Amino acid sequence: MWWRKAMHMLGLDDQAEFDEVNQMARPETDRPRPERLHATGPVTSVHSGSVNVTSAQPADEPSGLGTVRPIRGDASGSVSTVRPAAVRPVPMAANAKPHTVTPTSFNQAQNVADAFKNDQPVIMDLRDADRELSRRLIDFASGLCYGLGGQMERLDGQVYLLTPANVSVSAEERRRLRERGFDA
Repeated sequence: MWWRKAMHMLGLDDQAEFDEVNQMARPETDRPRPERLHATGPVTSVHSGSVNVTSAQPADEPSGLGTVRPIRGDASGSVSTVRPAAVRPVPMAANAKPHTVTPTSFNQAQNVADAFKNDQPVIMDLRDADRELSRRLIDFASGLCYGLGGQMERLDGQVYLLTPANVSVSAEERRRLRERGFDA
């Protein structure tokens, strides 16, 4: 049997003979046939793994019409209504008091990030940090601000203010920063 299939695959046999063998191998069963459908376009066909699909409708239903049934939400039969959610702007926290960090090692970058993620502005004072540590912390802080949608501004030579998104530093707090020696 497999020899004939192989010959058929190579195109070396008679197709009618192969079909007769396949017909004899399959027993006829009394299965109910599905409802006959007519297609509104080309007939659905399958050829070596590809399928052409067309819409088909039952022969006794007019084209373009269908049955509509309501969707039941729960056992009582009531249907719930879905309403669009309202979009409201998030108010900015105006009186956020900045958290001041004077890092001496890169491990303190986590303190900066934790305060920033909690929507608290951060003053990063790098005046006492060496050049390499300052560069690494500035890179870290700028990536943090970019990634979380905040802002980074230079207050003084080596002093930076990191402001999270949806947070602003009030004019009064900026005045206090100036009094402490930071040019805000």
